[in-house]
Amino acid sequence: MLETQDKTAEAVSETIMSNSYAAQNASSGLAPFSFERKAPGPHDVQIEIKYCGVCHTDIHFVRNDWGMSIYPLVPGHEIVGVVTNVGTHVKKYKEGDLVGVGCLVDSCRVCDNCNEGLQQYCLNGMVLTYSVIAKDGKTVTMGGYSNNIVVDQDFVLKVSDKLPLHAVAPLLCAGITTYSPLRKWKIGKGHKIGIVGLGGLGHMAVKFAVSFGAEVTVLSTSPAKKEDAIRLGAHKFVVTKDEEQVQKVAGSFDFVIDTISSAHDYNLYINMLKTDGTIICLGAPPEPAQVAMFGLLFQRRMVAGSLIGGIPETQEMLDYCAEHNITSDVEVIDMKDINGAYQRMEKSDVKYRFVIDMATL
Repeated sequence: MLETQDKTAEAVSETIMSNSYAAQNASSGLAPFSFERKAPGPHDVQIEIKYCGVCHTDIHFVRNDWGMSIYPLVPGHEIVGVVTNVGTHVKKYKEGDLVGVGCLVDSCRVCDNCNEGLQQYCLNGMVLTYSVIAKDGKTVTMGGYSNNIVVDQDFVLKVSDKLPLHAVAPLLCAGITTYSPLRKWKIGKGHKIGIVGLGGLGHMAVKFAVSFGAEVTVLSTSPAKKEDAIRLGAHKFVVTKDEEQVQKVAGSFDFVIDTISSAHDYNLYINMLKTDGTIICLGAPPEPAQVAMFGLLFQRRMVAGSLIGGIPETQEMLDYCAEHNITSDVEVIDMKDINGAYQRMEKSDVKYRFVIDMATL
């Protein structure tokens, strides 16, 4: 009997319970859901989630816009919290540490890109924080709309206590998604940059580009966003529905950062580039982009894309933000209000990122 009890205790210790909000299918919306996560292995860190940002990608996954969702689906990849348990071989973290988890929780770790710290471009496939099959071939990853998460220490990030934790959460996606291309293309002093859209990504792009010394122009369809753009540090503002304003910036930018995740006219912004200018696309509209080749050919312009950052660069970004007092502008919500928040996001009715207070779960 004692031996049986010991085996039962051992089996129970292999999992921990998670409370969350999940989608059961593409049209169900999000509702309370409990499930079992694996308990921390030797190299794992268990985190009590304090806040989780709400990304537009969450909506795409919940609604299966990209045809890759696995249900039940717990979204959330802008995670900050406190370490509550560590595996026996964990050296990087201890109980009580403030930490974050972003968009990826594993990669092959042996390909050329992983060896360069570019885990987001893992040649054998990175493991997203939610709705993909983990490296064990059977576990489906579940994200941060939950009270806890277990992640390998190599994919956990240190978070400074100098900044308000709720405003740090979106840095794990919106922050690194905009920081990474600005660093890759060495955008800074002497550059003129246009930023398309002033939402979750766009407002972070403005903050970083200004901090790096670039001359920043926000390109928006909404005149009402001008005041906020200037408040965030932008030097200029162009209403892209105003033909006269658009003509004035034709051929004027070294770079354009396009943050829009819905269908729009890329050619409008390509024609704003100088010779040899580059438009860097960060949004992922469901529809294929329509690009007129003449706009590229006649001025040797380029179209590029960028996806978050690797673990080293994400840590660099978090450290930079702590040093320069950069955070996201957020609206903190209760977990029960998440479906309404999705509706508001689709109307651009948020300044500029929703963050869930997981204490309300």
